[in-house]
Parts: sequence; structure tokens; C-alpha cells
Amino acid sequence: MSIDIKAPVFPESVAEGTVATWHKQPGEACSRDELIVDIETDKVVIEVVAPADGVIEEIIKGEGDTVESGELIGRFKEGAAAAAPAAAKAEPAQASAPAAEAASADVVLSPAARKLAEEKGVDVSAVKGTGKSGLVTKEDVQNHVDGQKTTAPAAAAAAPAAQVELPAGQRPEKRVPMTRLRASIAKRLLSAQQNAAMLTTFNEVNMKPLMDLRKQYKDGFEKRHGIKLGFMSLFVKAATEALKRFPMVNASIDGNDIVYHGYQDIGVAVSSDRGLVVPVLRDTDSMGLADVEKKIVEYGTKARDGKLGIEEMTGGTFTISNGGVFGSLMSTPILNPPQTAILGMHKIQERPMAVNGEVVILPMMYLALSYDHRMIDGKEAVQFLVAIKEMVEDPARILLDV
Repeated sequence: MSIDIKAPVFPESVAEGTVATWHKQPGEACSRDELIVDIETDKVVIEVVAPADGVIEEIIKGEGDTVESGELIGRFKEGAAAAAPAAAKAEPAQASAPAAEAASADVVLSPAARKLAEEKGVDVSAVKGTGKSGLVTKEDVQNHVDGQKTTAPAAAAAAPAAQVELPAGQRPEKRVPMTRLRASIAKRLLSAQQNAAMLTTFNEVNMKPLMDLRKQYKDGFEKRHGIKLGFMSLFVKAATEALKRFPMVNASIDGNDIVYHGYQDIGVAVSSDRGLVVPVLRDTDSMGLADVEKKIVEYGTKARDGKLGIEEMTGGTFTISNGGVFGSLMSTPILNPPQTAILGMHKIQERPMAVNGEVVILPMMYLALSYDHRMIDGKEAVQFLVAIKEMVEDPARILLDV
């Protein structure tokens, strides 16, 4: 029986998508719920799985084609068996076939792991699965690839790179279309600059108290909660307290109205291979440090695997971006509309500072707050940033609410 393969029903905020990757080709066997095609929207990648056991009968929308919600993209034949290659029919199996091939048939891989293994040319029989019942995950394949890189012989590493001879004067170029996510990011960032009176104020913060606190409690924290204590969770809690004291920074503009939010939903910018995404931590006032850290790790994993849902990236009343993880010393972050402010964290760098008339070397970080001047006055922006600075330099203020 032939079954139509249709694009999923997109949320109201998503008009259309693009066929990113067909993981199965016509005539290729599929198991029920096995990944067959990825649909990329301007927010997330949506996976379409096989409706039953059978084969792909026809592909109507190829990779790169634009599709609308619920549009027909292919056909699936239920219960059919994959057509055996002609060469396989004509030639009997060789007794001398590599043992790895026989072993790989018994390895159970997730769809994402299979795709990565094919791209990297990995022998899956050599990969140890850490998933349920020995399932090989995408992370297992990536770790195997990374391990091969680090254990490569020194002689091979020292071998001269292959020389590619180009005719004199040739200047090669490569043109590729933007992904939907990248195009959406570009559109939103340009709109933010054009439609807001954006201004940035800076301050610097002494990170030593926070670093001493983390050093003192990190082992006990990890033992109790099963997650490492990072700086981001402490900044999230400091920002949450500051937002409660300065509700204008936690508000947004809707036409000619100001919308004050009685909750704190903080977006945390996460970098992925597809671009920058901003998943949202909901009700951070009621979250503990461990809850924040676990959620950030979860979002980072989902962003890397393209698994973030649209509901996880919508909303948000404030955003924190940490360019310091990439070595940025100072920057001016761009607003994430309709929010009216964004906090930029940067690299921790030791600098000579004057303390009580003496020069002391301290680990310092520049903080940047970009804000919409239509909504927030300079006085409020500076006071908000100073409040965060004071709480970071004296973490007890967060607990005592002073």
C-alpha cells in the first residue's frame, strides 16, 4: 500500500521550510519510526520518520526544495522489501569479506549516528555504544572520530600537506545558499538595529569572589547534583534579581504599549553548527543553580543535534550572551526583539587594578548591556548593570536580597 509522505504541520509562526536531507533513497528499506528526511525551518530542524516498515517509493521534493505545511514531499510503500543491487544478485558473497562488515550488521545505531558515521567513513563495528541496550549514539561516533584524531601517529601528523597547484592568478570561490536559520538570524538582527534606538553601556566586574565561591563548593555541588557549577547559572540568578528590581528592563514594546512581565524568562544564547539559537529558561526566579546548569547543558546538547523545539526558543523577557567562551574581550550584543535588553559576558582576564591605594592583579570581566533607549533610560540601564556587578562581586547579596 502506498502512503503519502507529507511535510509536518508547522507552527503558526513558521510559514514554510526547506528539505534539508533525505536519509533514505527510493528503493531503500526503512523500519517504522526510522528517520527518513529532515525539514529545516527558520527556527528548528523537524524530523520526518517512516510511517511503517517498507521502502521509499518516490521522492517528490528534493533536497533544497521549499515546502509548505502539510505539503506532499514523497511516497512510501508499506510492507515492500528493498530491491537487491544487481551486483549482489550476480555475485555470491565472498568468503574473504572483511570481518568488520559482518560485525557492523549487528551494531544498532541511532539515525543521527548512522548519518555521521557515513559522513566520516567510520567503521561502526569499532564504536562502543553507550545508549540503551548498546545503542550507538551520535556522541559515540563523534567521540570515536575525535579519539582517532588524537591518537594519530606523530609521523602522520608531521607529513607535509598535499600541494594543490592552481593556475597563476586563479582565485577560487564557492557560493552556497544561506540556511533558513542563518537567513532568519540575519533578518532579525538587521531588524533589531533598524527598529530600535539601541545603545550599549559597559562596566567591569571583579570575578575573584565568584571564582573563590565556585572553587570552594564545586566538588560538593557536583557530588550532590550530578552537574558542574559554572558561572552562567550565577549570572542568571544575578540577572533575575536585577530584573525584579528594574521591571522596565524586563518589559517589552508591543506597538504603542509597554508590556510589563511579572516573571523572568531568560534566554541563553547557544552556538551551534547551524547558527546562534536562544533557548529560554522559564521562571528563573523559581529555579535553583543546579536546575539552571542542567537546563543549559540540555539545551546545548539539543542545539548541537538540531533537536531544539520551537516552544523552547519562543518568548523570553531578557537574554544573556557569553562571548567570553570564544575569547571575546569586549563586544556590543544586539537586541533579541521584542526584548528591550541583552547582557553580554566576556573573557575573564587578569589586569592590574587599584584597590585601597595599592595595585592588585585581579581576574576582571567586561560586562555590556545593550538596551532599547525608547524604553529604558540611561540611568536605569546603568543602575541595572551596577546591580549585577555588585551581586557578582558579593554573591551573598543574591541570597540576602540586598
